[in-house]
Order: sequence, then structure tokens, then C-alpha cells
Amino acid sequence: MRILTLACVAILATAPAFAQYGTGSNSSSHGTRGYTTGNGTYVQPHRQTNPNGTQYDNYSTKGNYNPYTGATGTKTPKW
Repeated sequence: MRILTLACVAILATAPAFAQYGTGSNSSSHGTRGYTTGNGTYVQPHRQTNPNGTQYDNYSTKGNYNPYTGATGTKTPKW
């Protein structure tokens, strides 16, 4: 029992070393329509997380994963 407890403590102690910024991707998302930006660039329709006042759980934030594209986040939160 003592070995199991020590193993759990060791795993929990090292977990923050692997985290970068993300707190886990937001489980709520919605689809967006395609649109053209002000400089004429067309943005394809895509899915994005629902607004919730934080950037830490967006698909594009480091430490998070986009289940629709398979991509991991690369952006550092601005705030």
C-alpha cells in the first residue's frame, strides 16, 4: 500500500512539469461560417470554442488539443 501511495504522489508531483499553458480544451464549441477579412483573405468555415473569458482552454493555446483537426495548440495566451 505504501508503494502505491508513493507512486501516486510521484506522478502528481511531476504532472505540472509537463503542462505548458493549457488547462484542457473547452468541451463546448460551435461552427463558424467562412468569411473574408478586411485585407481580402478568405477564412474557411471552422469550429471554435465557445467564449468564456479565458484563452487558456482554446484549441490553439499551448497544451491543448483540437479534436476536430488533430492539431495541438501553439499560441501563448495574451491575457
